[in-house]
Amino acid sequence: MKKEDLPKKIAVFPLSNFIVFPKTTVPLNIFEPRYIDMVNDCMKSNKLIGMIQPKIPRNENLDTPELYKIGCMGKIIGSQKTDDGRYLIELKGLIRFNIINEITSKKKYRECEISFDKFYDDLLDQKESLKFTDLELIFRDLKSLFERRGLIINWKALENQSLNETINALAMASPFTLEEKQVLLETKNLDARKSKIADILTTYTFDQFNNTTIQ
Repeated sequence: MKKEDLPKKIAVFPLSNFIVFPKTTVPLNIFEPRYIDMVNDCMKSNKLIGMIQPKIPRNENLDTPELYKIGCMGKIIGSQKTDDGRYLIELKGLIRFNIINEITSKKKYRECEISFDKFYDDLLDQKESLKFTDLELIFRDLKSLFERRGLIINWKALENQSLNETINALAMASPFTLEEKQVLLETKNLDARKSKIADILTTYTFDQFNNTTIQ
């Protein structure tokens, strides 16, 4: 997508503990009526959806929770409607955005006026300065964390992706908190994201070995 083709407003899909990065593709199961409406409308126009995290988990039962300011716009690159009326879509992350304000409308889903000013670099195909060898310790610690949480990752498949896609896919699938995932989404580039993941992993490793209480 070119800079001049970017929209000024977008339908937003608040999803807790779920982030999408540019150049990363994710599957989504759409079953709530308001978001089925959203997908129907998006499919008729530009196929663009803004993925963003609410500031509280969805189990708090608030219809319009406060949203984080930074999310990622994705494009629907594949869709299938099931017999029971759900949508199974494939969304490819394009560029992060900043919410300027929310738009009032009669639609069941939420729309926001957005800006991409800080994130135009997401549209570029930049050469990666990091190598897989730079991330061996992070991958080792992530693998250990995933295994401790009973999560299964196809590591061989990840090795066939670019480093950017791999580290972003692991960040998305990680058992990190809502806030930690938001921090990763907001980091400027892959190198900064690598450092943040290392910092977060340190706290999980610390908890594993130092969670006893001295009486």
